[in-house]
Amino acid sequence: MAHCPFDFVTDGKQHNICLVGGGGKTTVMYELAAAWAASGRKVLVLTSTHILQPADGSFAADAAAVHNLWQQGRYAVIGTPEPATGKLTAPPQDLYEALQLQADVILCEADGSRHLPCKAPAAHEPVLLPDSDIVLAVAGMDALGCSLAQACQRPQPAAELLGCSLDSVIDEQMLAALLLSEQGARKNVGARAYYIVLNKCDLITTAQQEEIRRLLVSAGMDEHRIWLRERGE
Repeated sequence: MAHCPFDFVTDGKQHNICLVGGGGKTTVMYELAAAWAASGRKVLVLTSTHILQPADGSFAADAAAVHNLWQQGRYAVIGTPEPATGKLTAPPQDLYEALQLQADVILCEADGSRHLPCKAPAAHEPVLLPDSDIVLAVAGMDALGCSLAQACQRPQPAAELLGCSLDSVIDEQMLAALLLSEQGARKNVGARAYYIVLNKCDLITTAQQEEIRRLLVSAGMDEHRIWLRERGE
């Protein structure tokens, strides 16, 4: 199942998963969607914010198109097209409600980061689906060694959260703090299961990988809920 080590990928249960943070959410989301679809599960992909409309034929304009893709063993992407931007916003509520109980897995990109590797959420972010049971936070390891101003979406709230300046250089401790804070990636998670993807780990040393993992685990994060993902896995 892709190379994702998380327990929920093979438990056979119905899941509704929201992805938050930065550093490759869309890539991780589609990777998981493709793997679940290949294993015979009915996968629905959407956003509560904005994503690019896929060019691979996986966009489904209505319920009939969704079922057609499922019958082909493919995942289905639903949303409301924005012709001016080529992006999708949240799908019509009636379409989502008609499909949510039929899908085996729902994946929702619930946060935006403008392609930056990490972020602090604004007051209105993230836009978690009320019925989601899992939140998957993503951070790109290419943030390490860069300043907050360079690598963080919404650097001012991040600086306030971390108690530092905008030109502070992001290290493992700062990135772990953003991932663990309830004013950071863990915002509004509540009782949902929380998992972390440390993305682009091929860009950093093994020692750096182990240090950020150690910081997360020492703060109470279950080590089995942390995925050190390399590009191309």
